[in-house]
Amino acid sequence: MTIAAPTDEQLALVQDEAVRITRDLIRIDSSNYGGHDPATWGPGEREAAEYVVGQLEEVGLAPEIIESAPGRANVVVRIPGEDRERGLVIHGHLDVVPAAAEDWTVDPFGAEVIDGVLYGRGAVDMKDMDGMILAVVRHIARTGQVPPRDLVIVMFADEEAGGTYGSRWMIEHRPDVFAGCTEAISEVGGYSITLPRKDTGEDVRAYLLQTAEKGYAWLRLRATGRAGHGSVPNDENAIVRLSRAVAAIDDHVFPREYVASVRTLFDRVSEITGQDWDEADAESFLPLLGGARQFVSGTLADSANVTTFHAGYKGNVIPQTAEAELDCRFLPGHQEDLLALIDELSGEHVEVIIDKIGISLDAPHDTPFVEAMHRSILAEDPGAELVPYCLSAGTDNKQLAQIGIDGYGFAPLQLPADLDFAPLFHGIDERVPVDAIRFGARVLLRLVQDC
Repeated sequence: MTIAAPTDEQLALVQDEAVRITRDLIRIDSSNYGGHDPATWGPGEREAAEYVVGQLEEVGLAPEIIESAPGRANVVVRIPGEDRERGLVIHGHLDVVPAAAEDWTVDPFGAEVIDGVLYGRGAVDMKDMDGMILAVVRHIARTGQVPPRDLVIVMFADEEAGGTYGSRWMIEHRPDVFAGCTEAISEVGGYSITLPRKDTGEDVRAYLLQTAEKGYAWLRLRATGRAGHGSVPNDENAIVRLSRAVAAIDDHVFPREYVASVRTLFDRVSEITGQDWDEADAESFLPLLGGARQFVSGTLADSANVTTFHAGYKGNVIPQTAEAELDCRFLPGHQEDLLALIDELSGEHVEVIIDKIGISLDAPHDTPFVEAMHRSILAEDPGAELVPYCLSAGTDNKQLAQIGIDGYGFAPLQLPADLDFAPLFHGIDERVPVDAIRFGARVLLRLVQDC
């Protein structure tokens, strides 16, 4: 069953509201600095949640704010559908990574539009999708229509720090919110790359549907040794032991592996363009992927990067301990092997401490729901392709998977062929074309009409 198509006036309002709400949310500084100290949290997440509640209440809905801790606010509203047995979760997150204003050419929280492009922290991660979601939901509520299936709309807190106060907390403490839901959509998929079609040489847009994502392991290496005076020789120096472990991990070459979703992406791009890809030389194929190149290159192997180093407190004192933090990313099925490898490379005097694990995902991509996503794209961009891919980063879909919900990255954006999209996530001068947000709102509305 489908709900009625909007009138031209209604559709124009949906698109306008998607842009307006995106800009309003960007202007709310909801920076997430991580950690568990309430003094560092700031008021932004709660302020953004209250804004969302206001937008929903204005059209007669009754959303709920669920705080996992003071100020760490999640927003939930359920819209009953014709089919109550297979709900769809449409989720976003309201927090963003911090932005240093001195590094930007514009105010990162100013939501300026320059030459048709909207600038601001969260423009692509992910207040643009939040704006699309809210605009579509407001349309459904205003028109009083019933979607084909239950829609569970969730705006999570704390995604940028692993979801401790957001999706993780919600799954552990409020799983009832997701009762009856079977699938979910959220960020970092559904955006376009432009490919030359082999038959005609004409450009065709392929929209990358995120069906898989790497897992993550945020680890600490803690080296122990013998404390002492800086003037005395010491063959049990914790900093030296930690440095050797860090060097061994950095020197390790992770083997290349093409998981099913990566193979599917490469095969489909090869079919569209007529250009073959070679397992021994994927680098020569990656430029075809345009703005998705960096995301895809990160899915060809596991990885481990040192991100922080903490040791010592005075220049003439050898400390007893030294620590480093690692950001490890692993392909589906590789979690245990990667943890064992890091332990081996670290050596006997270095303890590996797991701070947080995010599982890898691999959702099915031959389903009626995926077909519905493809239809929604085709309706707005005839001749386009929908191609599965694996994301090198992580999303809140990881948590939903633990209660049996298949999650997809589908924040539809029709992008210029020359836009280097992946580096915009967490990047300086983060931005998105206004027309891409309007396009995404139209596609998302079509999807909830027919899913």
